[in-house]
Amino acid sequence: MVRTDIGVDLDLLVVLVAALWGAATGALLPRAAYRFSAPSGEAWRERCPQGHPVRGWLGRARCGQCAAGDPASGPPAAGDPASRSRPAGDPASGPRPAGDPSSGPRPTGDPSSGPRPAGQAVYGPRAAPLALVTALVCAALAVATGVRPELAVWLLLAPAGVLLAAVDLKVRRLPDPLTLPLAGAALALLGLAALLPEHAGEWTTALLGALALGAGYLLLFLINPAGMGFGDVKLALTAGAVLGWYGWPTLMLGTFAGFLLGAFYGGALLVARRASRRTAIPFGPFLIAGAFLGVLAGAYAA
Repeated sequence: MVRTDIGVDLDLLVVLVAALWGAATGALLPRAAYRFSAPSGEAWRERCPQGHPVRGWLGRARCGQCAAGDPASGPPAAGDPASRSRPAGDPASGPRPAGDPSSGPRPTGDPSSGPRPAGQAVYGPRAAPLALVTALVCAALAVATGVRPELAVWLLLAPAGVLLAAVDLKVRRLPDPLTLPLAGAALALLGLAALLPEHAGEWTTALLGALALGAGYLLLFLINPAGMGFGDVKLALTAGAVLGWYGWPTLMLGTFAGFLLGAFYGGALLVARRASRRTAIPFGPFLIAGAFLGVLAGAYAA
């Protein structure tokens, strides 16, 4: 246990700082999670469900114009129920007949005649759950890693992992703007950590681990494209890098943990009759969770 000159437990301080970092960065993820959560083949979301422009990528997923009751300034976002065409014969699709009470002015006090409640202005995931998850992830990484230099790498990568998991769970898509740069960032940051004293890993095995796990997932994708997305192949590069940092046993442990978690999830869906054997499930969150568990084990044992 390391103590500073003023008697503060340094390990505890690092964990607290990591948790605060996780909470702060996790609170910035909702807008990015909403914008990236577009179905495969569609562009990233640029408008809220009511059609107002969404600016920037970080921050709360809340539309100030919706909260103020402003009319939509453009077409609804893709996938929004309001954007679907109404069936023929739907009373809302044409002029209302004379005498229809709904055709006249709304009475005073009708909620739909004034500004929308502030709660309806939230168009994406809430900040609190993402902040809590990211804080717990970062705190656990700090407990396992301690004050070693690779902890900074784990703390920088953790929010991106939470974001990828949230998007994949929502639309079964792992965005290329996140997966490929994340792999490069992981290897570059670990390369810097390897130059610092007291690190507990090897950059060479991180590089080889990225290549090995990426090749393994590519083989699975080529064998069964319906069961493994190409986004998982690209994400495997990052997972292989962070797991390979602590050696081949950690790489195998984290890989096995990911497949095991995915199998448990699929089995639970089958038991609950919420899926069939042919139902595709998002594997990205389990790949990330397996890598997280492997890094915890490797860091603790190092």
